[in-house]
This record gives sequence, structure tokens and C-alpha cells, in this order.
Amino acid sequence: MTEKTKKKKPKNKPSDYGKLKEYLRRTLNYELEANPPEVDQYHETLAKWLEQAYASTKIDLPKKQQDELFREVLDDLAGYGPIQSLLDDPEVSEVMVNGADLVFIEKKGKLIETDVRFEDEDHVRRVIDRMLHPLGLRVDSDHPNADARLPDGSRVNIVIPPVAHKGSCITIRKFLINKLSIEEIIKLGSLTANMAEFLRACVAARFNIIISGNTSSGKTTFLNILTDFFPEDERIVTIEDAAELQLRQRHVVSLETRPPGVDGAGGVTTRDLVKNVLRMRPDRIVVGEVRSGESLDMLQAMNTGHDGSLTTLHANSPRDAIARLETMALMAGFDIPLHAIRTQIAAAIDLIVHQARLQDGSRKTTRITEVSGMEGNVVTLSDIFKFEQKGVAEDGTIEGELIPTGIRPIFTPKLEVAGFKLAM
Repeated sequence: MTEKTKKKKPKNKPSDYGKLKEYLRRTLNYELEANPPEVDQYHETLAKWLEQAYASTKIDLPKKQQDELFREVLDDLAGYGPIQSLLDDPEVSEVMVNGADLVFIEKKGKLIETDVRFEDEDHVRRVIDRMLHPLGLRVDSDHPNADARLPDGSRVNIVIPPVAHKGSCITIRKFLINKLSIEEIIKLGSLTANMAEFLRACVAARFNIIISGNTSSGKTTFLNILTDFFPEDERIVTIEDAAELQLRQRHVVSLETRPPGVDGAGGVTTRDLVKNVLRMRPDRIVVGEVRSGESLDMLQAMNTGHDGSLTTLHANSPRDAIARLETMALMAGFDIPLHAIRTQIAAAIDLIVHQARLQDGSRKTTRITEVSGMEGNVVTLSDIFKFEQKGVAEDGTIEGELIPTGIRPIFTPKLEVAGFKLAM
């Protein structure tokens, strides 16, 4: 939905900043309707029209205020309105709009309330339409929520009234343009060099690894890093809801799910793609996240020759990750005994890497846990590395240490056969 414009060019000259901004916006809207610019010259043409419209007002604002005015008008017409400056800030990782009058961001792991405001609910809805319209999506009272991926790869979730009764909500998780390396993660203190070398060996030795963690704990970022350890001579197939992985290898097939259309048809689920991948001769399967019945298909793939596969899931601990896998496997719709599912899990999964977002906003690999087998009806786990919190500093920083537990993994001989002899 585009903003309604008058058929005649606006003539009323503005008398204050707010009216000046509205006048410039309406003038540019008129020009856009009358003379749509070429796509490759869109922003340049808008900027030229804006300068001409401003000059016609005979108003002389200070340069700083003029630049701010131009940015606000251009963001409103060619960007995502007031939140465009937040999306342009490389230090901002998430933007959360809780109605027209309340906008939060996440910066360096901390939630911060901003002074950014929309004019009203209609202004928020115009920005939402600008996000969804190019993607062929829309929200309305019958379909009040939507998930989408913006052109830059950022993930956006939208909820509008009547579901969001205090005003439309926009949640944007920005796409990480520059992929972090394992060395950068070590410098940040998220894991140690010994842990990194251990994980490098496990990936090279084709162990099946699950990355677990809570929301915004860095699971996808860490999955991205582990894919760097894949060899160049293997065929890798990735499955994601929104394409975020940035693999450096050349032989990569990237698949993406598709939500159903407005009529409820045409959707392609993660489970559909996991089933299809098995016919594509993959050496490695990487699933961005398992949430439902596709977990059973993933376990079957890991148990039928597709070693070295990776995936992530939401969980609060490695033990909880096992319980979540059991629950999701039951969601596949088959009448399978729980003991059989646990046996599949114990046979398929070699390692669980648990990520956590601590109270100070930092993200760490708090546990690397081996799935060592079954004892009776219980899947047994052994921590190889773990994070021990020692306290909280005066500035709120979590103090602690990442240490090896001293337990030698049962799969150590398999690592040695693959050519890795590690000092734990």
C-alpha cells in the first residue's frame, strides 16, 4: 500500500519543521506518481527532487538540520522510515518496534530504548507495507502476522492489530554482513583455542553436531563458523528458513523454505526439504534449525550415512536439547516408542555445543557435551568443556572461565583414526 497523494502538486508553503517535512514528502510523492524514475536512478532522482522542492520553499535551515530533514524524508520514501537509521547502524543487531511510540534496539547484547518515534499507527503500517509488498506478502485483519526476509538478508516478524492490541509490532534481526571467524570468536572470549581445535577436529572427523541454545544466543553465528571446517571436496546442502549461512566452499546447494500463500497453499517446509535432500547426494547436510517433525528425518539421515551433519535447536541445556529432540520426533506423526527415538538420538548425535546469552549480554559456548550412548532408557551425556561462572564484576560483567572437565571422550579413537591427537 502506498501513501495516498493528491492529484495536484502541493501549493501550501510550510510554516514550521513538521509542516516542511510533510510538504516535502507530499511533493516527492506527487513527482513519483507523475514521473516514476528508473530503478537504477531511483535514489539519485529522489535526492534531486528533494533539493528542488526544498529550494522552492525559500526556507534556510542550518546545514545540520537540513541534512537531518533530507535524511528523514528520504528514509520515509525510499527506506523504512524512522528505523532506517537504526538498521544502518552496524552496532545494532536487532530493532524492535512496539507500536508507534516505543522502539527498542539490541546493541552489544543489551536492550536499549531509543528516542525514535513514528508519527502514528498509520505511519507504522506504511513502513510494514513497504517491507512486505516487494516480497508479495501482506498483513490484514484476517492474516495479522507475517515472517519475511528483507533484501539485505535481515529477518523480520510483523504482528498487527487485533492480535497486537497496543499497536503494530516489528521485530528485525539484522543479517551479519561480515562473517565472524573462529579467531574473532576466541578474541571475544566466547570459547578457548583448545575448544576451537577440538571442534575443528570433530567437524573434520565427520561427527554429527547439534548447536543448542536460547533465543539470540548466537546459534546460527556459531553454525556459520563451524561450516568453515568443511573440506572443499564435499557436496554440502543447506536448508534454512531465511538464508543466513555464508559458506566459503564452492560446491554448496542452498535451499530455503517458503511460507504458504494467503490461500494457505504453496508452502514448502523444512521437513519437505530434508526429505528431498536425501535424493541430492549430499556429503554434508546443514539444517538452519529443527523445530518440528523434520527432526526425525534429520536423525534418520544421520543414521544412514550422512555423517558430519549440523543443525541447531532451541534448548536451555544439552539435556534439554535431548528432550526437545524426543518431543519434536514425536511431532512427526508416527507411532514410535520413546525408547526407539532415544536409541536413534544416541546413535545419530555425537556432540552437543551449547550456546548461552549471559546476563551481561555476552554470548559464550558454555558447554561442549558428548552424547556417549544409552544406559537403560536414558541417553547419557558427558561434558567435555564447560563454563564455570565465578561471580559478577561491579560493572555487571559476568566473571568466569571456560575449562576442560578432564573427561576424555569415548569417540577419541575415532578422532585419532582421522589423524587428530588432541591434548584436552
